[in-house]
Amino acid sequence: MSSEKQILVLEDFDTPTISNAIATFPASTDKCLGLYNPWTTNWYTDQTLHCMFPDLGPRVGYAVTVVYGMPDPAFKRLGFVDILKAIEKAPKPVVLTIKQNFPDHIKNKNGLLGGNMLTAYKSMGVSAVLTDGPSRDLGEIKPLGIQCMFTGLSASHGNFDIEAINVPVNICGMDVAPNDIIHMDENGAIKFPEMYVQDIKGMCEKIVKDDEMKQAAIAKTNDPVKISNIMKGKLDI
Repeated sequence: MSSEKQILVLEDFDTPTISNAIATFPASTDKCLGLYNPWTTNWYTDQTLHCMFPDLGPRVGYAVTVVYGMPDPAFKRLGFVDILKAIEKAPKPVVLTIKQNFPDHIKNKNGLLGGNMLTAYKSMGVSAVLTDGPSRDLGEIKPLGIQCMFTGLSASHGNFDIEAINVPVNICGMDVAPNDIIHMDENGAIKFPEMYVQDIKGMCEKIVKDDEMKQAAIAKTNDPVKISNIMKGKLDI
């Protein structure tokens, strides 16, 4: 396992930069690991997931996954304490990744997460939460410093049950398995295997330096040909 300090270094970079290092430009072998086909693999979230606290900045952590669904009298094995125990056993920091397995007419108005739940999760080592449905209590949650990504907000909810803990889930287009590394900010969330943390860090440093040079060069000219060449990496023209 990578140490918490090694993981947290990736919070120095925004999520698009991390994504570039992982897979966005596979032809750029010096600055992209090419871990996935960027279009055909479900490694990042779509536009339906929204960052609730952009000012908190990027968060990175190990995925603990949970599936919530409608009450089922035939399955009562799992409770809230089992989520807390799973978080306790996981490496830190944790990005709690919650699948809302509800019919659409319920899911769209289910304010699943609130201040009490998020306070409990923070005490167990959760630094960020993402879920593919709405939640509530935004005013109570923000002071906790937990980064949250929801599809929206809703004032209330009804009864629900826990269907599964630490199983593969899909959250707004992103496939997540337990212990995947998740990086997230106001642009969205991405996932990748832990073994690539140090490689991603090195490539992000190259990407940031390259982008700074390109943008500085572009800012000095309004010549379309020069700008086009700079965008291609031809900075000496």
